[in-house]
Amino acid sequence: MALEKIFGIAGSALSAQSLRLNATASNLANADTVAGAPEQAYKARHPVFATIVSQAMQGAGRSGAGPSAGVAVLGVVEDQAPPRAEYRPGHPLADENGNVYVSNVNLMEEMADLISASRSYQTNVEVMNTSKQLLLKTLELGK
Repeated sequence: MALEKIFGIAGSALSAQSLRLNATASNLANADTVAGAPEQAYKARHPVFATIVSQAMQGAGRSGAGPSAGVAVLGVVEDQAPPRAEYRPGHPLADENGNVYVSNVNLMEEMADLISASRSYQTNVEVMNTSKQLLLKTLELGK
């Protein structure tokens, strides 16, 4: 694999991890929100990724064939776990039984996901920096 293709692979991974960080931040921001009905409660959102490996070996040497490897974002799905009902009869959003419905965001999972996504992002930045340094050193060989 050519060294310059690493930028495309790491770039797709950076985009994917950026989406993951944004989804996690949104989930954390809405963790304590409440609603008057279960269907109105905030549902945690999680991105779905897929690996791109399309004829990476067969396509070697062909230019303009598109990305041969990387990360694709298939979409963002909502967590199907039910919201938690809390008895708060004085709350303005409480239903006739005095319940409000809290989002289904799991703070511990989200914090672990935040750390994982930020480390993955950081690793891909390092991959790009190392590739850049290798390309610069290769250019210096011709001097």
